[in-house]
Amino acid sequence: MHMSDLRHDWQREEITALFALPLNDLLHRAHGLHRSYHDPNAVQISTLLSIKTGACPEDCAYCPQSARHNTALERERLLGVGEVLAAARAAKAAGATRFCMGAAWRNPTDRNLDKVIELVGAVRGQGLQTCVTLGMLSGAQAQRLGDAGLDYYNHNLDTSPEFYGEIITTRVYQDRLDTLAHVRDAGVKVCCGGIVGMGESVDDRAGLLQQLANLPQHPESVPVNLLVQVQGTPLYGAPALDPIEFARTVAVARVLMPQSVVRLSAGRAQMSDELQALCFFAGANSIFYGERLLTTENPEQQRDRELFARLGLHAAAAAH
Repeated sequence: MHMSDLRHDWQREEITALFALPLNDLLHRAHGLHRSYHDPNAVQISTLLSIKTGACPEDCAYCPQSARHNTALERERLLGVGEVLAAARAAKAAGATRFCMGAAWRNPTDRNLDKVIELVGAVRGQGLQTCVTLGMLSGAQAQRLGDAGLDYYNHNLDTSPEFYGEIITTRVYQDRLDTLAHVRDAGVKVCCGGIVGMGESVDDRAGLLQQLANLPQHPESVPVNLLVQVQGTPLYGAPALDPIEFARTVAVARVLMPQSVVRLSAGRAQMSDELQALCFFAGANSIFYGERLLTTENPEQQRDRELFARLGLHAAAAAH
């Protein structure tokens, strides 16, 4: 490991310069770093289950779960232990090493947190790593999750500080940073990335990655989501992101955070095999796998298995 690769003082201009490199030069740099920190043919597999869907009070412009958007989503109750365990067992059988649970809350109540902690214990009992995403947390709530043995907490920054207000008005950027700090202080690993394809500029994509890379510790897991446009949300009909620009974003994330695991998350169902192959070369080494990703479709597992076989990739063992 070369400590010089792990920087937390990236300037915006440096990052926009990376985005502006000829693609082959950027890929060469990203893949070289990727290869020195990771097995270039191993991909970590995570599965995501929505344990409480819909009726969220936030107004995130990309999200079908907001109570403010008229999408066809039904409001659902928090799933019980039996339902979650069945999903966890199926995920493990399919090769997943991490089981992530998402609840559409602005922040969990302490009573809700009791129930989630029970689910975390049940999933850990299956020999899976656990991750939850529940919205904003207090320091005490983060500590309770840490004490319960939670491995990862997901809380995305979504976009740059400058563009954030265009997407969400019901909380501020600092709220997100505060939650990440609470999670880190509680000894829980951080899963934090963002969404591209929301009409943001290259400078905004650079700004998102700058925030992530300049955190006191890089997030262990960095999901890069491609906006899935859902009818009824304000971002429906936004101009689609150029796939090459998506691959560049993955590559720059790899250069900035060489030790982190970079995950292809939402939007993978819309990606060609060739784009995914390019992203794996550029430094992506984790995917969400399974039939559904929260409320949007994820590619069928068969397609993933065939793609892995064609590319000579294998599922990473549960090391960390």
